Amino acid sequence: MQQKIKRFHTVRRTLGVRELLAETRIDPSDLIWPLFIREDIAAPVPVPSMPGVFQYPPDIAINEVETAYRSGLRGVLIFGIPRQKDAHGTSAWNPQGGVQTVIKGIKQRVPNIVIFADCCLCEYTNHGHCGILTTRGLDNDATLDCLKKIAFSYANAGADFIAPSGMMDGAVQAIRQSLDDARHNHTGILAYSAKYASSLYGPFRDAAGSGTQFIGDRKHHQIAPTQRREAILETVQDISEGADLVMVKPGMMYLDIIRELRDQIKTPIVAYQVSGEYSMLQLAIKHNLANDRDIIMESVISLKRAGADLIITYAARDILRILSS
Repeated sequence: MQQKIKRFHTVRRTLGVRELLAETRIDPSDLIWPLFIREDIAAPVPVPSMPGVFQYPPDIAINEVETAYRSGLRGVLIFGIPRQKDAHGTSAWNPQGGVQTVIKGIKQRVPNIVIFADCCLCEYTNHGHCGILTTRGLDNDATLDCLKKIAFSYANAGADFIAPSGMMDGAVQAIRQSLDDARHNHTGILAYSAKYASSLYGPFRDAAGSGTQFIGDRKHHQIAPTQRREAILETVQDISEGADLVMVKPGMMYLDIIRELRDQIKTPIVAYQVSGEYSMLQLAIKHNLANDRDIIMESVISLKRAGADLIITYAARDILRILSS
């Protein structure tokens, strides 16, 4: 008897059937919107290398988040650009700083939105490095002391999660201990556990003002793109130190890492669709190489399908508009 051929087109034939049987779905609550807060401006400033992305003054940033919340957004990741920079990034833990002001303002207006606060020195130092520099290079342990001050300042302002992004050894443990000592044990940590030394961060450094005076590179404290096992080891260690969420960054070019972590850990995974990935999508749209709606949705579906629980993307508001339509 001839074997009957399975007719797969039966479950693909209409949009309605495809939507009904979709294995992977994007929901507004999956998205985290990165936001750049700049203290020395009075109106939004566009970032040329990232179409549709702006640096915002604190008061307008609060309004933008409130508007996005009404559209379904439930998470924001905040980066700060101070008026003044110095070698130790001391503006980062100023209780009246731009990030602290925005955290307080958002929590007053939309208390249920989840605020992730980036905890790094690169935006605040005059050399653009992620830590304290000495004549011998980056001082990891001295940097940890600064990160603890930043984390305490953000937690005091009302941040829900501290996000140490510099890949300093022992950062999660140091921050967790300092938060617990200050009775901020309700404040979580999003660890940049598998952060690769990628070529895709250039537009972000334009937006955050962290590349102009940079000395050297970050390859000695971020994972080389050749490494797979190292990403697993870093992530497992961060979880043991107290990380509540872990991240893979970049996201789209490291889907294999997301998948492998998903198979090995139960901790929620966050994928960061980084600035270079976002800008490449925007260039494809600009030159009519792809439909804007289709390519944006396909890009985030790939991250979710690989195993990400949450997605940080500069396209968050575009995705909200697509989902609402």
